[in-house]
Amino acid sequence: MPLSTDSALPAPGVRPPHGAHGAAPSPEPDLRHHGDAEVRAADGGGDLTDLAVNVRTGTPPAWLKARIAASLDSLAAYPDGRAARRAVAERHGLPAERVLLTSGAAEAFVLLARAVRAVRPVVVHPQFTEPEAALRDAGHDVGRVLLTERDGFRLDPGAVPEDADLVVVGNPTNPTSVLHPAATLARLARPGRTLVVDEAFMDAVPGEQESLAGRTDLPGLVVLRSLTKTWGLAGLRIGYVLAAPETVAALERAQPLWPVSSPALTAAEACSGPAALAEAAAAAEQIAADRAHLLARLAGFRQIRVAGPAAGPFVLIRLPGAAGVRAGLRARGFAVRRGDTFPGLGPDWLRLAVRDRATTDRFTSALAEVLGEAGGPP
Repeated sequence: MPLSTDSALPAPGVRPPHGAHGAAPSPEPDLRHHGDAEVRAADGGGDLTDLAVNVRTGTPPAWLKARIAASLDSLAAYPDGRAARRAVAERHGLPAERVLLTSGAAEAFVLLARAVRAVRPVVVHPQFTEPEAALRDAGHDVGRVLLTERDGFRLDPGAVPEDADLVVVGNPTNPTSVLHPAATLARLARPGRTLVVDEAFMDAVPGEQESLAGRTDLPGLVVLRSLTKTWGLAGLRIGYVLAAPETVAALERAQPLWPVSSPALTAAEACSGPAALAEAAAAAEQIAADRAHLLARLAGFRQIRVAGPAAGPFVLIRLPGAAGVRAGLRARGFAVRRGDTFPGLGPDWLRLAVRDRATTDRFTSALAEVLGEAGGPP
């Protein structure tokens, strides 16, 4: 049945998860909490080293800023997305009618919640919380498949209910950093089901292994991409949808006119060219090396367990008293992401963005101080 965007929201509280392996109910997490809230100082002052937001540091690069700045001369004209749409399509080897440009990947979740007919939507957690929040706001009762630490937060397609007609999963998944095999995700596709794969961090994976972005053979597949993370464009808002032409058309009808600004369109076109793709590939290799250094440093702490293997530009860790540790790190100038706002996690989890080795060394020294105060040296 068609969605009604003014339907009453489901009542807050605990939702029985689908496929949760008998997990005990827990208080409803704050789905609207995001990493940027960790970086903002309560009093508006003080600089924090940001390990809470997964945007690559040192971005946007100078060449991209110059391209965006040059686009400002065209602001008197209404945005024309045709060139950017063609560039994104060519980048993935797809026809332009399979591409929809959006105001960041977050807008795509809202469009899907409003435009896709779904009776039993399911979100695979722990993952980025905006998909579920958007579905709830559109009046849906959302089911959850909760992946567990015991299983390495890896997806068993059999845990997804057979009658789920909209399934959302991240790859690599935020916050677990797990990269699911493409073949595993493909098993979720079937006629009558919309399969949404959030690949916002896939360009940070060397070789973009396990991506479904170029696939046209899977029924109901919708792939979401973001350009804000690798290119440092969170404030510009640019992302895109890859899907069958009829799905793209339905989502486009749900968009307002001119939803993506001319500077953002310029960025989409620029970041889809060969030189930009080569730069992103090099950045992904550097992120992998920096992540290995972070993991090696974390391995020296007896109190810390790392979820993994990690494949994204962030890692998820578990340690007792994480809230107090987060406060202690903040007092020492480091912002990290709390994990208890992700369904399926709890108060003992923190997410850490991968940074350069010097920053990691400073951070782990501060972490050793905090853990030493809390319960002895690591």
